[in-house]
Amino acid sequence: MTVPGYQEFMYPFLKQLEDGNEYRLQDMYTLLAIHFKLTEEDIEELLPSGKQTLLHNRIGWARTYLSKAGLIKVVRRAVFKITDEGLIILSNPSITKIDKKILGKYQGFNEFINKNPDEKDNPKRDLVVGEQTPLEIIGHNYNILKNDLQDLLLGKILECSTTFFERLIVELLVAMGYGGSVKDAGKAVGKSGDEGIDGIIKEDVLGLDMIYLQAKRWKLDSTISRPEIQKFVGSLVGKKASKGIFITTTKFSKEARNYVDSIEKRVILIDGQELTDLMFKYNIGVSNEEVYITKKLDLDFFEE
Repeated sequence: MTVPGYQEFMYPFLKQLEDGNEYRLQDMYTLLAIHFKLTEEDIEELLPSGKQTLLHNRIGWARTYLSKAGLIKVVRRAVFKITDEGLIILSNPSITKIDKKILGKYQGFNEFINKNPDEKDNPKRDLVVGEQTPLEIIGHNYNILKNDLQDLLLGKILECSTTFFERLIVELLVAMGYGGSVKDAGKAVGKSGDEGIDGIIKEDVLGLDMIYLQAKRWKLDSTISRPEIQKFVGSLVGKKASKGIFITTTKFSKEARNYVDSIEKRVILIDGQELTDLMFKYNIGVSNEEVYITKKLDLDFFEE
């Protein structure tokens, strides 16, 4: 048989984890290939890019969607186990298949699929592909791929050292046009603090103005509250600085954001989502996998 679609992999994937043990993604490639009685030819079939097998790609996306819905949890990189919610799904005799319609009942899945601001008005957009134009489908699926990469970026940042995080922030700011060069910007950044960096960086190549920088590498389920921002603003006052950037891997509370809007100092808050957006935009920690260019008819060419 041919390699099943990624939604067809979801239920047997979850069923394999029913015993509560930890499984590696590599194990699942083998177990699911056996489950579907795939031939060697099926297993070796490649994507059009030739960079990954169809089997690995589809099982990988089945894993991602199950994880975002909270039916499985990642124990460590590429190792996972079933959750209580996943066991509830398997205990329901009326459910013999898992697809995006079922996953759409879970908030975590919907937040992942519809993470982009322009899609907030249509939480079911991913489920009505038949009503979308080809360009809409490409754009929407592009955003899903981007969302997944951003989640991977945040997870990887938390695995790395504070020193690495310093370098990441410096390289990002330089790519955005601050600090002149990585060498210059690196000299401007001070010593590492607790789970973050504190220092100054040139606003431009000539260093006509300086920006005070603080970054907190906090766990994703935490929140930067107003008192943390107030301490940062106090540091700005002490250094007679008028501009600051506070970067974190997690999120800011509403009170923290309201506070920076009410003060005279120019303070920019960059949360984990915005940080990975910028990394994506300025190619920090990412590289191109595939490039597809759509074209339209050039009417000017045919004018006589």
